[in-house]
Amino acid sequence: MSRRMTVIFHDEDLYTGLKIEAVKRRLSASDLIAEAVKELLESREDFKLIPVIEESRAEYNKKGGRTWDEVSRDLKRHIEKRDKKK
Repeated sequence: MSRRMTVIFHDEDLYTGLKIEAVKRRLSASDLIAEAVKELLESREDFKLIPVIEESRAEYNKKGGRTWDEVSRDLKRHIEKRDKKK
């Protein structure tokens, strides 16, 4: 679905910079703006994960945990064991 929007640039330099960048990338200005908006929204999603990561890190520090190497090693052993039973 294609939607239209009018963007008004109050800063002539910003508008000129957009047009130059679009030409450099061989994109339309609207494609370049869409790309920038996608990047902004994705970075905000990542930003929302920071509290979850910090909470997980605190829990790990408090309760302890296993490294990825340990988990990976155990998974490989489990898979090998399972495959031998087949």
